[in-house]
Amino acid sequence: MRIKLDRTLCDGFGVCAKHAPRYFSLDDWGYAVLVGDGDIPEADRDAVLRALMDCPVHAIMEYSERRPDDPPPPRGDLADPDPAEHLKVDSNEAEWGFTR
Repeated sequence: MRIKLDRTLCDGFGVCAKHAPRYFSLDDWGYAVLVGDGDIPEADRDAVLRALMDCPVHAIMEYSERRPDDPPPPRGDLADPDPAEHLKVDSNEAEWGFTR
């Protein structure tokens, strides 16, 4: 697991330092600082993931390395060539539950 901390988003709630103090500390003003290079060993993954999910401003991000020879990620259902068929309009409002 690899994480990144965007300090420009941090509002200083300190939740990350509470959940994963080995990887997050607070500076003199109470804002988060990433300790280390962002590489998280599997043993500490749960604590860091909890810090990531509990961050109220989403300042912690997980990212992974993608190699050029990796297949591209799936892009959803490509079997439906015309997305306009599923538009919510007045003529099909009974199908999607719109009430006035």
